[in-house]
Amino acid sequence: MSDLWTKPSDTFVTTRNHLHQIAFFALSPARYQAVGRMGLAATARGFGTPRYEGKVARVEGTQLVYEAFGNIATQEISTIRAAAEFFGGSYVPVWFEDFHDPLSAMDPDSALEVDEDSSYLIGDWFRFGFSVLHLLRGRGADDDDVSEVQMWPEHFDAATELGSQDAGKRASYGASPGDPGIPEPYIYVAPWSEIDKSDGYWNAEHFGGSVLNYAELAGSADPEKTALGFFLAGYQRLRDRD
Repeated sequence: MSDLWTKPSDTFVTTRNHLHQIAFFALSPARYQAVGRMGLAATARGFGTPRYEGKVARVEGTQLVYEAFGNIATQEISTIRAAAEFFGGSYVPVWFEDFHDPLSAMDPDSALEVDEDSSYLIGDWFRFGFSVLHLLRGRGADDDDVSEVQMWPEHFDAATELGSQDAGKRASYGASPGDPGIPEPYIYVAPWSEIDKSDGYWNAEHFGGSVLNYAELAGSADPEKTALGFFLAGYQRLRDRD
């Protein structure tokens, strides 16, 4: 099993990309088709749906896990289509029409490559991200408009939003397991309005915001404290705007 702060192996990127396929085309549709909500959550060493209608659909390591009414079934990860069917649905390439940037599908019958240690690392990363983001929500001002912490299937990251949009002080705060622009995990602050790029805090190259990467967190004495401090630094910059 992986340790969260052990450098990701060469299998990490492929594992992340293939788990993203499961999140987007199997897990989120299962919840959405049942209750009209698609957000996912950190689960035991993995990720999946919050409980809905007595069920939890999730990934743990290389296993699909389906909890329903006190019963637990497991199945080895194989293909996207098999995952969708295991969770009680069917593979549908377009299951929600209003995504701005939906995930492009692999061949639903191609074998998914998921390394156990890399999968556990991703699950542990999401648990870390959810924990810090919940701490952040408790540090906002009384007049903040604060959203719940959840994982968005199209982005495959944990996020919450804080602050007033009308006042130009709102931002998304999140924890990503990586993407084509930044291969390893990172946390970020993404304001919904313009930022002052002369301020070195706003260092993101691929969007208007700030990032703190995995290596910096892993090298700190207290990664959770470091992550929370990073989020609060962005929050305070936005909060202090005139």
